[in-house]
Amino acid sequence: ADLRVERRFVPESCPRAVRPGDFVRYHYLGAFPDGTRFDSSYDRGSTFNVFVGKGQLIAGMDKALVGMCVNERRFVKIPPRLAYGSEGVSGVIPPNAVLHFDVLLIDLWNSEDEVQVQTYFKPEKCPRTVQVSDFVRYHYNGTFLDGTLFDSSHNRMRTYDTYVGIGWLIPGMDQGLLGMCVGEKRIITIPPFLAYGEEGDGKEIPGQASLVFDVVLLDLHNPKDGITIENQHVPESCERRSQTGDFLRYHYNGTLLDGTLFDSSYSRNHTYDTYVGKGYVIAGMDEGLLGVCTGEKRRIIIPPHLGYGEEGRGKIPGSAVLVFDIHVVDFHNPSDSVGITVNYKPSNCTVLSKKGDYLKYHYNASLLDGTLLDSTHSLGKTYNIVLGSGQVVVGMDMGLQDMCVGERRTVVIPPHLGYGEDGVEGEVPGSAVLVFDIELLELVSGLPEGYMFVWNGEVSPNLFEEIDQNHDGEVLLEEFSEYIQAQVDSGKGKLAPGFDFEKIVKNMFTNQDRDGNGKVTAEEFKLKDQEAKEEHDEL
Repeated sequence: ADLRVERRFVPESCPRAVRPGDFVRYHYLGAFPDGTRFDSSYDRGSTFNVFVGKGQLIAGMDKALVGMCVNERRFVKIPPRLAYGSEGVSGVIPPNAVLHFDVLLIDLWNSEDEVQVQTYFKPEKCPRTVQVSDFVRYHYNGTFLDGTLFDSSHNRMRTYDTYVGIGWLIPGMDQGLLGMCVGEKRIITIPPFLAYGEEGDGKEIPGQASLVFDVVLLDLHNPKDGITIENQHVPESCERRSQTGDFLRYHYNGTLLDGTLFDSSYSRNHTYDTYVGKGYVIAGMDEGLLGVCTGEKRRIIIPPHLGYGEEGRGKIPGSAVLVFDIHVVDFHNPSDSVGITVNYKPSNCTVLSKKGDYLKYHYNASLLDGTLLDSTHSLGKTYNIVLGSGQVVVGMDMGLQDMCVGERRTVVIPPHLGYGEDGVEGEVPGSAVLVFDIELLELVSGLPEGYMFVWNGEVSPNLFEEIDQNHDGEVLLEEFSEYIQAQVDSGKGKLAPGFDFEKIVKNMFTNQDRDGNGKVTAEEFKLKDQEAKEEHDEL
């Protein structure tokens, strides 16, 4: 009788078939023609592992396994001359027995094999591939050749993170990950002598098992990496670049290398505001924000040792490379003063604005990025103030100094001379640099500092009598007010411009009314120049 082989099940794909010299792992049931079972690998709970075609098996089996695929099932009838012959096996197999084997091939490899890599997805862009000593984060499914899953990082919901090529991994994996790009997917098939060898791992993986890893690379860096800056947009005019100690306001999107968004300032509708180079942000960001212009957009790629390290934070996994796409909105330095650029100066420019002058001007107010905040042109009327009297922010009081009528300037005001860290709710963002385009339209000269009223000519020697119209020796507010009004109307006296008449007069009157009884007597009444001699400066 001859050897008979029946192929009970053949898988659709069969990348490789058994050849003499290969090593196989298979399960089998052994029975006599009457159905009596004499042996089973299933009962032992482990496959039968052996080289094919090297005389380690009975001759019939050595032949019957050739050409088999992994997951193929064969039913084999072996005549005694290709089995145990006329001797049999004492107590197990009688002489001249025909043997039936039901065989399922589980695994197949050859000692000449190498690691096999099959890439089934590669991203269009691949700026960098895995090299020896790189650190990677990847997901994988680990199966045996027959498709049985033995391990998966997906099930643990966390990546496998490791150095490559320095012996942290099995040799086949150390080799199989080389040359991979972030986002690439590959199947890495590893023979046991480059995996867990004859012993297996003592847990899921048996001895002499080939392993198949389906891997997707999520992240890649090297401990020697610094940050990488990719300039995406630099404004044409850039008069100033950020330096250590500057305060920046910027928008950003933060993603992982695989594109997963972990944070965005846009979603909060608020810039991120910080000092740079001072350790207030992660080291890579502190460095990446230096040398930027207002309005610049750049991508900053930060390795984990300059980011959130091995621990990660929030939505950022440990050992993750971070990608920040930033847009610089503005920056300043706490030592900045007001910046003044004169855009137009009339030829006749002798009368210059000074403290106490009453000014009427037009302005456009915007942020450094050009966002318009406010404009007097849209209101159709000028903005009117008394210079240096605290009616505008400090920076504006500075920016309007020494200006002549018709002059146009651009005044840049840092936040500490503007609206500070808080800004103006709904109008000016906190810590914002402001840009004012100003045109001075009118200037009324103020009085010397400390004066609310001055005489244009000589002062009457009988001043009190003149004010005290009903000659009762007392001056009331009403009499005082009428008198001052008459002096201003006739041009004999001048009031400080830009203030409310009644307030000024009341202020002057109160200064004279020493005892505060609402009446001024001749005794109380004194001129400012006389007071000065007594070193009182009450007006």
